[in-house]
Amino acid sequence: MENIIEVKDVIKSYNGFKLDINSLNIPKGNIVGLIGENGAGKTTLLKAILGIIKTDSGNINVIDNKDIGIVLDDSFFPEILQVKDIDAIMKKVYDNWDRELFYNYLKEFNLKKNKAIKNLSKGMKKKLEIATALSHHPKLLILDEPTSGLDPLMRSEVLDLFLKFIEDENNSILLSTHITSDLEHIADKIVFINKGKIILDISRDDLMDNYGILKCSKEDFENIDNKDIIAYRKNRYGYAILIDDKKKMEKKYKNCIIDRITVDDLMILILKGEKK
Repeated sequence: MENIIEVKDVIKSYNGFKLDINSLNIPKGNIVGLIGENGAGKTTLLKAILGIIKTDSGNINVIDNKDIGIVLDDSFFPEILQVKDIDAIMKKVYDNWDRELFYNYLKEFNLKKNKAIKNLSKGMKKKLEIATALSHHPKLLILDEPTSGLDPLMRSEVLDLFLKFIEDENNSILLSTHITSDLEHIADKIVFINKGKIILDISRDDLMDNYGILKCSKEDFENIDNKDIIAYRKNRYGYAILIDDKKKMEKKYKNCIIDRITVDDLMILILKGEKK
């Protein structure tokens, strides 16, 4: 499968933090979600891919910036402007700027063209950024917290837009989000970053089909093989154990319950869990 982004041996160090990415590939036609704690390196990685920051070493191959639609966590629009001013600016930036499409998104998102950007709520600013990112027919969307500040209905509508975007198999999306439930609905692949390094790069199907939470009593926990435990947490009812082979564990530990995993479960157990 052809990759639209390739990151190899990239290092960026500053202020006591080090981004150290050995290898990351974003396949064409995929939605790839970045997860991790605040400060894990997600935004730094996105900015490195976009060329906003210069890396210390390594190689990043990505398509021309004019074919990339961008939504960053912090609004990049001058607040003195009105919504309609974005059209005048962007048509000078992008050869493929589609004025009609932009105004269609404004209507769909209920954005008033004469409203000052400084008077928009965080959610409305986010909708304006998404409208702008999509209105020059990009091949790649790079999104940092694209649904932050949106109500559940609008979040659902925006996720549907992203799914529609990748109906064209030449299009791809790389997004970072703390709303991990979004990724369970739309992501093809999930990349988990912690302390500047990728600690898990996995397809959503593999995660949902094979990983799980094994729940057991204290007595049963003593009989769980160490090699079967990725991480565990003790709670008032017993133990919750992260596993990566549900079918095998169901046969091996018949007295235990195995629950479906969520991306939140994965993050909490890996970051806060213990090793046996």
